[in-house]
Amino acid sequence: MARSIARDHDAKRGQILATAARVFAETGYDRTSMSQLAEACGISKANIYHYYPGKEALLFDILESHLSTLRDRMAAIQGRGLSAEAHLHAVILEVLMAYRGADDQHRVQIDAMAALPADRQAVLRSYQRDMVAQLAAVLRRAAPTPLADDKRRLHAATMSVFGMLNWFYMWNREEGEAARRDYAALVARMVLRGLPGLAG
Repeated sequence: MARSIARDHDAKRGQILATAARVFAETGYDRTSMSQLAEACGISKANIYHYYPGKEALLFDILESHLSTLRDRMAAIQGRGLSAEAHLHAVILEVLMAYRGADDQHRVQIDAMAALPADRQAVLRSYQRDMVAQLAAVLRRAAPTPLADDKRRLHAATMSVFGMLNWFYMWNREEGEAARRDYAALVARMVLRGLPGLAG
């Protein structure tokens, strides 16, 4: 008879993912064993294997959950009927809010994604491409025609916005919601109006 799934299976799985992300971020994916992960989770090695067959599956689930959630949060703004400017501001704010409390996942993405097989990396990179395409589409709506029609420059502008958001992640991780809202408004104004827009 197949073993039944416990009622709290999803909650325990989520706890394992969060703990594994922290351990991978602090210790390094390559230097972490399943035994260390089980100990950090407060469960037996046999129990952790009940949820995940190995480190690779854990790593993929951490990143798949992190990136797909971020992509979906950005996409959910699409149906709100916002103006181009309001849509840009909302997307920027959503990314900043999603980054809050996701330091471990972000660090694992930067440091360990390359450890996954090519086919699994391809899945994760498809999420990243989706996010870039979403932001590019928002910028295209707000941009003057010459920029909107220039794919190379539009891509550079899109990646520059992500660069500004990643700067906040790197240097202001402990900032709360108010600071994130302020910075989202600053980035949106600067992108839409340049430095003179910051005086308004």
